[in-house]
Amino acid sequence: MNLRRETKHRDGLSGTTRRRPGMAIAAGLALTMVAGGLAQMGIGLAASNNSAAAGAGRGERRVDLARPKFSDPTSITNPLFPISELEQVIQLGQEGGDPLRIEVTLLPRTKTIKWNGQRVETLVSQFIAYLDGRVLETAVDYFAQADDGSVWYFGEKVNNYENGVIANHEGTWLAGKDGPPGMIMPADPKVGDIYRPENIPGFVFEEVTVKAVDQTVDGPRGPVEGAIRVEELLMDGTTEDKIFAPGYGEFLARAEDELVTVALAVPIDALSGPLSAELGALWKGAVEIFDATPARDWDAISGTLDSMIAAWDAYQVGDYTPELLDEQMTSALDELTSAVEMQRPVRARYAAVEVGIASADFQLRYRAFHKVDFDRIELYSRRLLVDNAGNRMGDVAGDVAVIETIWDRIARTVGGKA
Repeated sequence: MNLRRETKHRDGLSGTTRRRPGMAIAAGLALTMVAGGLAQMGIGLAASNNSAAAGAGRGERRVDLARPKFSDPTSITNPLFPISELEQVIQLGQEGGDPLRIEVTLLPRTKTIKWNGQRVETLVSQFIAYLDGRVLETAVDYFAQADDGSVWYFGEKVNNYENGVIANHEGTWLAGKDGPPGMIMPADPKVGDIYRPENIPGFVFEEVTVKAVDQTVDGPRGPVEGAIRVEELLMDGTTEDKIFAPGYGEFLARAEDELVTVALAVPIDALSGPLSAELGALWKGAVEIFDATPARDWDAISGTLDSMIAAWDAYQVGDYTPELLDEQMTSALDELTSAVEMQRPVRARYAAVEVGIASADFQLRYRAFHKVDFDRIELYSRRLLVDNAGNRMGDVAGDVAVIETIWDRIARTVGGKA
């Protein structure tokens, strides 16, 4: 599952501008892109269709030049890109020193895309990224598995946000309409394999080189074996390091000013049994503090906060907590504690929402994701009230966008809430 957007080459995101590679890099990259584009059409560039692409080093080889066939494309069984087996993934990290949060959800629908005389049915995945708690980007992505077990990327529909409103749709593309699909995961990746998830020269481009296989990474429930490490070259000449892990897909992405890692995925990290009383107390306390702050009864609010901290301490002792979720909850409670101690009602309400979000992520281990999403909608609706009261119209617009995005992934489950 594509958990990390390639935003480094897009204008208008988080105040950054498009980076321009040096002339030598740009020239070499252009030659590589042209060679790849011709190869996709079956045309070699002073080489046969089975030759390594221009720019590939010794031992490196393009593995995405054969034309894929799709007999059962929505059955995606590739363990390093198991999109059909993942309901929802939460990824946490930072970008430029600000908290970065990503949610990826498999949608309950497919999309048929016409390409190369075929009608290929694809799975549809929804992506939303938040920077410092505010919406940065939303997208839907289209994936299909070829008969040889490789997974192919058929495009994406992107909304890039600035100050809560859509700034542009840069990065949007669709196979068949704009160019070919791109391989996003080989069937059996090996060191030196090269493939291009996006390969429309001058429009979208990503080239991946496998650097290591049979790696072990620390997952939410413990060590995960069989991971691969890759380097991804972007259209602006910059690179990112990524790790893909069995059962999770894209597990980690690292760039110069950014690191984001899977914090939790379901159902792989789900637990049996009922929701713990401690997590219930954290959620209940966050809602109570949010509702109580306008009255400024700080003694009562402090008592509720003390109960929440005690519940969190008890939960940490009684159950294994994924590290990134642990850090998120601890940070949210620290911020709420500071706001309550300083008797800052608006700040306390925002902090209570963040505790609620952290609690909802933990609840994802015990409850169906669509039920947790209903609670998330409640949280963002509460935050919308605070933003509106403060005349933060850009943030209000962003809250609405988030609510609509979450609603899109659960609308078909209405009536099934418990």
